[in-house]
Amino acid sequence: MDTNTFTKGIYTAKAHTQHAANGQFQGYVILARDDGDETENVRYDVHTTSPSEEEAFDEAKALAHRILGEIEL
Repeated sequence: MDTNTFTKGIYTAKAHTQHAANGQFQGYVILARDDGDETENVRYDVHTTSPSEEEAFDEAKALAHRILGEIEL
């Protein structure tokens, strides 16, 4: 299993990073809802930037866990 992919029921959250301003990195999560007929994707951004890609990735993984934790099946 990918270290950036987390699932709960029909929801899959994938953590990612991207370059931000001033050499910083920002994490983000793509949340996919797959109910069999169609897939719906929503992007969630981490609200802070980090000096390293690893730190930004850790923030994105934490955000993915929070998002999935708030979903009631």
